[in-house]
This record gives sequence, structure tokens and C-alpha cells, in this order.
Amino acid sequence: MVGPFLQALAFLTRLPVPHRSLSERDWQRSPAYYPLVGVVIGLLLWAAGAGFLLLFSDWLAAVLVLVFWVFLTGGLHLDGWMDVADGLGSHRSPEQMREIMKDSRVGAMGVLAAVLLFLVKWVSIRELIGAHAPVWLLFSPWIARLVLLAALRFWPYTSVGGLGEGLVKGNHLGKAFVAHLLFVGVFVSLWAKSGGLLVALGLAVVAGIGWVSWICRKLEGMTGDSYGATVEWTETAVLLLILAMERWI
Repeated sequence: MVGPFLQALAFLTRLPVPHRSLSERDWQRSPAYYPLVGVVIGLLLWAAGAGFLLLFSDWLAAVLVLVFWVFLTGGLHLDGWMDVADGLGSHRSPEQMREIMKDSRVGAMGVLAAVLLFLVKWVSIRELIGAHAPVWLLFSPWIARLVLLAALRFWPYTSVGGLGEGLVKGNHLGKAFVAHLLFVGVFVSLWAKSGGLLVALGLAVVAGIGWVSWICRKLEGMTGDSYGATVEWTETAVLLLILAMERWI
């Protein structure tokens, strides 16, 4: 358990991880712990939001939370978001789009997609911490990595020899997804004052899975970049849906 979790933490964040020998088995089993890494990220964002709010205005605190968020993940998923935008923006065949996504250079569509993503996240974070509710930041990275786990298990991976090839093996990922999903449902049901939050998170999971299904059809399979884009899409969907359901939370 410790090995796969540390592998997941080291891969998905820039947090210092105790040095130890990690095996190929740890790497293959690490996706089962991606939602737990999301919880770690969410707790740190919650703490950062509460701390920045004590020192700065709502808008500046929101900017700093967003900067901290990117720092925590090293921009790992943002890179995938921009590459997918470049690929889809080309309106080419699936094979050509995947080739475009492999290009290390970022095109105009990628830059535009990143700017729009940052704007939506920035304003959403400001709305949450402005309402003195930075605790809701906990759920965005958590649910996003839950959807990532589903994408790894239930949709085909198309990049032969890619980074994600060793992550998609094993039926244990399906069991892990169901276990995490049930845990989220029980936790939110016991913790939240009403069903609004549970509805928002449920809709976010649907939005994330809908995105995965759509992008998989467009690219004829999943790639490392589309996994990253899935995380960014779902994180943003969680923020927006929590704000939409705020009056019932």
C-alpha cells in the first residue's frame, strides 16, 4: 500500500516523497491511489485558501491559490490540456491529431485554452473563498482524480509505449474506482448539511466521464495528454457545479 501511494504522490505532485526503491508493481498499482493524492492536494488547497484569505483580498488570494495549485502539480495536467486543445483545434483525423499532440511546441489553440481555463478557475476560486468557503476546494482535485482512475480502467489506451501503458493494466483499478466512489458518497452524505454537495459532485463525475467518452471517440482512444486534459476539465467542472449548487449546500 505504501509503495503505490508514494509512487502516485511522486508522479502527480511536486511534493517531496521519501526516497525508497519503487518497483514496477508499485507503478502499475499506483492509479488506485490517485484519488487519495487528490485528497492531499485538496487539503493543501483548503489550507492555502484559508491562509491567503487572512492576509490578502479575495481576488489576490484566489490568484495565489491558483499559482499554488499549479506549483503542487508541476503543470502536469495543464500540459495535456493545451496539447489536446491544439490537436482538437486542428480538425484533422484522429491519427493526425495525436501526432500534433506529441509536438512539444504549444500552438495558438493551446495557449487560448490555457488562458480560458485559468480565467474560469481564478474566478471560481475567488467566488468560493469570497464566500469564506475554501473548504470546497478539497473536492475539485479529489473528484478529478477519481474520474482519471475511471478513464484509466474503462477506456482504451492508444499510445503504444506511452507513459500510461503500464498504468492501465489490472482489474483492481475497477474495484478501486467503485470503492473510492462509494467512499465519496458516504463521506459527503455524513458531512454535508444537505444533498446539494452530493448532487454537485455526482454531476461533476458525470461531466468528467462524458468528457472522457467524447475525447476517446475523437482521438480513437486515450493518450497521456487526454488523461491530463480530463483532470483539468473535471477540476473545473467541480468548481462550477459547486458554485451552481451553492444555495443548496
